Amino acid sequence: MGDAERLRLNDTNADWKRWGPYVSERAWGTVREDYSEGGTAWESFPHDHARSRAFRWSEDGLAAICDTSQRLCFGFAFWNGRDPILKERIFGLTGNEGNHGEDAKEYWWYLDSTPTHSWMRWRYAYPQAAFPYEQLIDENRRRGRHDAEFELLDTGLFDDDRYWEFTVDYAKADVDDICVKVTVRNAGPEQATIDVLPSLWFRNTWSWGVDDRRPILVEKDGALVAEHWDIGRMTLVGAGDATPLLCENESNAAKLWGVDGATPFPKDGIGDHVIHGTSSVNPDRVGTKGALWYRLTVAAGAEVDIPLRLSSKGSAPGDSTWTSTMRKRVAEADEFYASVTPPRASADEALVLRQAFAGMLWSKQFFHYDIERWLAGDPAGPTPPASRSTGRNSSWRHLNNHDVISMPDPWEYPWYAAWDLAFHCVVLAHVDAAFAKEQLLLMCREWYMHPNGQLPAYEWAFGDVNPPVHAWAALRVFEIDGGRDYEFLERIFQKLLLNFTWWVNRKDNDGNNVFEGGFLGLDNIGPIDRSASLPVGGHIEQSDGTAWMAAYCLDLLEISIVLSLNDPAYEDMTTKFFEHFSYIAAAMYDRYLWDDEDGFYYDVLQLDSGERMPLRVRSLVGILPIAATTTLGDATLERLPWFREHMQWFLDNRSHLAMQASRTHTRDGGQGRLLAIASPEQLQRLLSHVLDERGLLSPHGIRSVSAEHKDQPFVLELAGMNYTVDYEPAESTSGLFGGNSNWRGPIWFPINYVVIEALGRYARFFGDDFRVECPTGSGVMMTLAEVADELAHRLISLFTNDDNGQRASFGTIDKFQNDRRWHDQLLFNEYFHGDTGAGLGASHQTGWTGLVADLIIRRGRGQMV
Repeated sequence: MGDAERLRLNDTNADWKRWGPYVSERAWGTVREDYSEGGTAWESFPHDHARSRAFRWSEDGLAAICDTSQRLCFGFAFWNGRDPILKERIFGLTGNEGNHGEDAKEYWWYLDSTPTHSWMRWRYAYPQAAFPYEQLIDENRRRGRHDAEFELLDTGLFDDDRYWEFTVDYAKADVDDICVKVTVRNAGPEQATIDVLPSLWFRNTWSWGVDDRRPILVEKDGALVAEHWDIGRMTLVGAGDATPLLCENESNAAKLWGVDGATPFPKDGIGDHVIHGTSSVNPDRVGTKGALWYRLTVAAGAEVDIPLRLSSKGSAPGDSTWTSTMRKRVAEADEFYASVTPPRASADEALVLRQAFAGMLWSKQFFHYDIERWLAGDPAGPTPPASRSTGRNSSWRHLNNHDVISMPDPWEYPWYAAWDLAFHCVVLAHVDAAFAKEQLLLMCREWYMHPNGQLPAYEWAFGDVNPPVHAWAALRVFEIDGGRDYEFLERIFQKLLLNFTWWVNRKDNDGNNVFEGGFLGLDNIGPIDRSASLPVGGHIEQSDGTAWMAAYCLDLLEISIVLSLNDPAYEDMTTKFFEHFSYIAAAMYDRYLWDDEDGFYYDVLQLDSGERMPLRVRSLVGILPIAATTTLGDATLERLPWFREHMQWFLDNRSHLAMQASRTHTRDGGQGRLLAIASPEQLQRLLSHVLDERGLLSPHGIRSVSAEHKDQPFVLELAGMNYTVDYEPAESTSGLFGGNSNWRGPIWFPINYVVIEALGRYARFFGDDFRVECPTGSGVMMTLAEVADELAHRLISLFTNDDNGQRASFGTIDKFQNDRRWHDQLLFNEYFHGDTGAGLGASHQTGWTGLVADLIIRRGRGQMV
């Protein structure tokens, strides 16, 4: 099943991924484009510059595709006849403009994609009235952190359906032959006119004094012909009546800086010509940026198709080959996803699964960032300010990125994040295991990993600390791929040994096996910013940081066991990580991170005076210790006699350290050994909090902070100041971590997923012999497998229709809940309201929220354990 797409995935003679959706939705406001003295990325390159200023490192566009090195890009521009600018990119507020931080203010959807991008579908809704740029900025600026965000739908411009709907379909006839169709639908009640500009442009690589070779784009017989020394010739041909327009992908220096520029036909030349009729396009029809200009008049409720073709052969659209390719590729995509979707999944779950994968595949982006070059400046550019040499990312001079990478969100997070990417890969492995493995290995390559062994966090601060989930992801990808690629496992294991050593040497302040990771992805979940200096002498011993490291040990133990079964040379490492886990697990109790009175794990503030203060916040921090668990069966130990012998010696002679590995359980005629931080008794007590609907359990997953703190906030008095954590089910009003972090109550997919996996491992050990009340106080007793299944169901229910035909993630937005055309176009938010499940934060963060696809697959196959 799905054979055609799988044949393309496995075709070593043809690079079917050469062209894909590797163009970000936003290149402005990124660190790479920031050349300011103060590191003010949003202000250094604002949206208002994007149409007129050449990007140094990447490109952005609407429904845009490019080659894997982003030398040539193809995308769309639109104009409704009323906007002050051409619509070439998604608009949104900067981190400083939005009352809840950066925020895209438009509506677009990734509806479909195969892993080779042989078939893709994208959709966009565009008001027929002038786009309200200033209104969105001013109203959100007026509102405070306690107010709701002001969205595009709130302007009333979509009332009476006065909007344009654009659907862009891509189908590859061959590696370098891409059939394209844009369907323009007038959703409004009157006839209207729209300008559609399929656009072709080269990323500017020639203006920086590094390589002055310039590719060329020319008009020939109404088509746009692109010539590049690496990719050869590509021709864009459109059906119907279109006017070719060409200019240069060069900055409009006169407009931006009041000085003469390199060309009278700069980057914004096409937009100025279409909107104002200026002579800003080259009459000789030559340049490095071009468009085919269509002006369409469409009746109310009607739609018009524009067939296009981008190919190395100059093939025309609309012929029998174009038509058959379109039909064939969508049928193959249907077949492929039918083979991925489990038979037990409902039709609604199948829709969620397919759009989740589409969002993840559309979020693969070309990421280019040479920090040495960025710090030193370009030969043709101004000398960077002196502060740059010791500023942001200055200790990462080795880092040189020029790859297609899975991004968290192509607008709000158009840069990779190491721990996000690990979760992405687990999902992507179901449809493209080779890409998932390449991505995990990429983060460990010499030009990514710091020489000291640290993995890069994200471009705003590569030296920040993400949770160490790479080994876990490698194991999951290995298993999803069939458990046969030992070369992959060996390669990543060797690199992760360096990373593990970095953690041990850098994040264990007192050398006592208790870790102080800092940020660890949980931003402002505690009373104090864990990445900042404390207001008093001391440090925070982290329950989650220590648990992550214990889990890291167990993941590396599992990898070393798998490798040892094929190569005895790895057997030494099994003992190393078994013992190291025991040291960390024992330390959590020696340092009293477990609170026996409350039955919960807490961070502990260790003051230089010797005083220890538990930070009694019921949050994900205290749940994560259950993630550090695995099992060892007799059959495995029989095949590793050296490891079994040394493990038994450790258990016999270091019993005070080995209590977390000494539990055995016999069922189904075999004995298993549980390696876990949380004992069965502690797990029972901990889950009574986790599964309490008055506390951590919501109708749609586990909250990041217990609802108990709404009426009973935690208050820490320190150095004459009070630091508080209360329950905030939506956006946090805390100013910690820049005020744009929201871990004080909402539901986050990745940690919920980690908890579900942990319960599955406990369930494999206990089977039906261990039951807990779920929900707490209900009187209903469940096995751990049933609890894992229940949590997965609650998470999936964020997206599926309830009994009233409503999707929780859409909240109270009438257009999404009740408009037939919008209701089945899903958004995958960054996090979700802790009480209602309404989607919050970034609206296209399919990245880790795409884990819903994995949950649908596992539940549908009965593989929750």
